Amino acid sequence: MVDHLANTEINSQRIAAVEHCFGASGQPLAVPGRVLLGEGILTKECRKKAKPRIFFLFNDLLVYGTIVINKRKYSSQHIIPLDEVTLETLPDTLQMKNRWMIKTSKKSFVVSAASLTERKEWINHLEECIRHLLSKTGQRPPTEHAAPWIPDKATDICMRCTHTKFSTLTRRHHCRKCGFVVCGECSRQRFLMPRLSPKPLRVCNLCHKQLVAEKKKTEEHHTQASPAESPLVGYDPSSGDDSDRSDEDKVEQWPADTEFYTSGVAWSSFHR
Repeated sequence: MVDHLANTEINSQRIAAVEHCFGASGQPLAVPGRVLLGEGILTKECRKKAKPRIFFLFNDLLVYGTIVINKRKYSSQHIIPLDEVTLETLPDTLQMKNRWMIKTSKKSFVVSAASLTERKEWINHLEECIRHLLSKTGQRPPTEHAAPWIPDKATDICMRCTHTKFSTLTRRHHCRKCGFVVCGECSRQRFLMPRLSPKPLRVCNLCHKQLVAEKKKTEEHHTQASPAESPLVGYDPSSGDDSDRSDEDKVEQWPADTEFYTSGVAWSSFHR
């Protein structure tokens, strides 16, 4: 089907329509051999609350953005190369059903579909595209993934020290290494993780100790430092907030036994 559509006028028109909906804020999407396979609205679990996002599946990319006017205008375009993606099906929660995680080394996040059938269709098409790309390039599936951010509403206390309560004055922060919701005192450190960003990122104290130890161990085994991996153009770090900063949502505590992104492990089990 991909080969059949690759050089057709209807495929060119569909891609042009997507480019037009994103306007000047979007990147050009029309390249030889690229095919738009489908589109749809999925719910993305963001930092403060779950939000609908428009997703476009190409044979080599997954593109998504914020809905301004459905089918007419979108913003905040994100582009994810499919050969860097792995998928993980997640169990339902009281708040969200038909969930799965989209994982890459730069950004990982959870989405949900309107039905179980819709989730199966999305996952089947995504996996087929990924398999085709990897076989075409000879690459192996990625093994390192950015940690998804635990939603703000998952806890009203720091997930590291477990005693600092969040309020309008005590802000929530996220560790870029583990994705935990932490207080300022537990996340004073910064660490350079070239795969995520060219600048040092906020990490919790525990992750900072682990990263420093790993760096020291690596330096002991290598007399010369390896060149840092440069970030992909148009491929943002694992921010997880997805334009949520303007939201003023009332903080609600989720049940302590709510499962998030680690199968069979409640977040309370992560306390240090």
